[in-house]
Amino acid sequence: MRSPPARTEAARGEPLAAPARPADGPPLVCLPGGPMRDSAYLGELGGLSAHRQLIMLDLRGTGRSELPADTGSYRCDRQVEDAEALRAHLGLDRIDLLGHSAGANLAVLYAGRHPERVGKLVLLTPSVMAAGITITGEARLETARVRRSEPWYPDAYAALEAVAAGRGTAGSRQAIAPFPPRPLGRRGPRLRRRRRGPEERRGGGRLRRRRRLRPRHHPQGTRGARRPVLVLAGGFDVSLPQSAAAEYAAPFPHGRLLAQPGAGHAPWLDDPERSIAATTEFLATAQGGNPA
Repeated sequence: MRSPPARTEAARGEPLAAPARPADGPPLVCLPGGPMRDSAYLGELGGLSAHRQLIMLDLRGTGRSELPADTGSYRCDRQVEDAEALRAHLGLDRIDLLGHSAGANLAVLYAGRHPERVGKLVLLTPSVMAAGITITGEARLETARVRRSEPWYPDAYAALEAVAAGRGTAGSRQAIAPFPPRPLGRRGPRLRRRRRGPEERRGGGRLRRRRRLRPRHHPQGTRGARRPVLVLAGGFDVSLPQSAAAEYAAPFPHGRLLAQPGAGHAPWLDDPERSIAATTEFLATAQGGNPA
């Protein structure tokens, strides 16, 4: 059962919600992706709640958290102090962090700004924006070709080629549905209200808004993460090809890269047993150096 959310004040005064999944284990603060998704889509993370108390931060303007007065504060780097406010509210000297997709940007930026407050980092199929890594269209296509035996592959791959070449249309974006991240939850209320017209409903306007929500290039985010880091990638995930996952994980002084075969962008849904085993083993045994 999802317990009532803890309430805390964000760095700029808006109340934040942090629903918890109670368990006997120590807390694990979870940062959702999207960007700007309600944390409800994470569910129990495939059963991870049986091993850790999952604290799901609803980012400002999403889920049960309040809308910010300054819409510019949706920017990822400006939400770092929201995570710090949650840590202080929980009364913990250090927190273990799990960031999924775009939530990994916030996790590594937090680790870079508050390294002494981080225990361990679990980065599930992370966005690479905070590390300044560019993923080429060919790298995504190479990952997609792993699934060439699927009956839907020819049409979906042709559409993905068009998108990778910058010739994508609303139809091609629909056709590549088997490849990209599966739909995960809902957006925050402010973002939903700002949609306008059929083109935005098909995704064009939404993608433009996402760019404004992405963090600026902060390479110091990865260099600042001196604690143990697990990067869990999906073998089928065109959002994070294996070459990009390796480049992303390399700068972490105490990083561990694990590619989960047969998993896409949500490995806890595709193979929950393997995802839980990897995450719990890392959290239980990982050792790292002193924070920088």
